[in-house]
Amino acid sequence: MDLGLQDRVYLVTGATRGLGFAAARELAADGAKVIVTGRSEETVAEAAGRLGGDAFGMVADNADPAAADRLVTAAHERYGRLDGVLISVGGPPAGSHETVTDDQWQSAFETVFLGAVRLARTAAARLGEGGVIGFVLSGSVHEPIPGLTVSNGLRPGLAGFAKSLADEVGPRGIRVVGLLPGRIDTDRVRSLDAMTGDADAARKRSSAAIPLRRYGTPEEFGRAAAFLLSPAASYVTGVMLQIDGGARRGF
Repeated sequence: MDLGLQDRVYLVTGATRGLGFAAARELAADGAKVIVTGRSEETVAEAAGRLGGDAFGMVADNADPAAADRLVTAAHERYGRLDGVLISVGGPPAGSHETVTDDQWQSAFETVFLGAVRLARTAAARLGEGGVIGFVLSGSVHEPIPGLTVSNGLRPGLAGFAKSLADEVGPRGIRVVGLLPGRIDTDRVRSLDAMTGDADAARKRSSAAIPLRRYGTPEEFGRAAAFLLSPAASYVTGVMLQIDGGARRGF
């Protein structure tokens, strides 16, 4: 199936590795022009080089109030258009309500929540009909994940914002979607498994609770993201797509 991505332009934040990079790779492989962001010149240049083609890298911190306008403006200046954004950030610190500090909460809020809201708002103002805004969230939108209190607090609120935004920009022909990855085999998930003291045992326990009996691959996440961001999904908006191997059985 042709996703209709040829020559479309997407901005993907937090795309130097993990889920952000996986999504950017699938978009680029299908013909899209991609701007990827990260926090260091070295990792951004490496990611853009790995994507090849017309990929372009920019250093940006989602918590920076000036970043959103700078990134959206750069897309228009470099490519003459912007068709969509995928907002992905690194996972907030692990911990319980007792161990996470006020500073950690504040930093996570600025990056994970407010930075995402700011970029979505900025993009929405300059996207045309057929544009799309995607959020990489988490299964914690529906169910709290043990040991990830910050994510459990922030991700559901961001999902609520995304659904509200879908209603508000829908009349202009702009779509808003959320992706809820489960146990995808990334560095972040491996580090969480390792924090249990026995990464192999943790992986086996988690896999046993997934109907497909395995972790997902970044490529599987990336393909799902590319579809939702593409014109092939032109009548899909306001949804939170679970990419978790069936781990969550509810609606």
